[in-house]
Amino acid sequence: MTQAVNQPKSEPKRESLLLNLLLNIVIPTVILTKFSGPEALGTQWGIVVALAFPIIYGLNDFRRSGKVNLFSALGVLSIFLTGGISLLELDPKYIAIKEAGIPALFGLATVISLKTRFPLVKTFLYNDKILQVDKVAEALKRKGNESAFDGALVNASYLIAMSFFLSSVLNYALAKYLLVSPPGTEEFNAELGKMTALSFPVIAVPATLVMMGALFYLFSRIKHLTQLELDDILIQQ
Repeated sequence: MTQAVNQPKSEPKRESLLLNLLLNIVIPTVILTKFSGPEALGTQWGIVVALAFPIIYGLNDFRRSGKVNLFSALGVLSIFLTGGISLLELDPKYIAIKEAGIPALFGLATVISLKTRFPLVKTFLYNDKILQVDKVAEALKRKGNESAFDGALVNASYLIAMSFFLSSVLNYALAKYLLVSPPGTEEFNAELGKMTALSFPVIAVPATLVMMGALFYLFSRIKHLTQLELDDILIQQ
């Protein structure tokens, strides 16, 4: 009788940053700015085709992972709302409100979650995909620094919330500044495309820098409170 051979588990395929940028930013921007005129797709079909790329990307991410990612789900919802507001030719101010509302909700949820047993900081930064949390918890208990670390998690949560609130303000300002033409026009589509293109350098980069600041702060506190080197507690990829 042949013995079963244990096959090593294949790691989930890593997300391609280039593909992410192409489908979520570059291709929609090009379609909205260059192919929304009457001689090409037209204003309505330009919006439909441009927004189809990030929607399909988000749905495929769900199919590939097999579970609902809250951020991906809200991203797809946000794109649907943008398309709906544009196709219904509603006032562009609703897009600005929507752009500000979603990150603001994340910021509020991060702060409110501190009052629960499941603070979101453990989802964003302090989780077993990044750190050996059991090893950290054991070292904190041994050193008697559990309360001090809880305070560090609270501070990191406020920094995370700040990154979301910053994103909310920048989202709103960018939408109000760029979306000045009536929906249903080629000019509006071009402005929507420009907003999509600028969302990464104007919004994502500053918010990411704040988030990275929270990460470095938390890592420095862990190192100080546990007396462990980061190489000893980081998950080795």
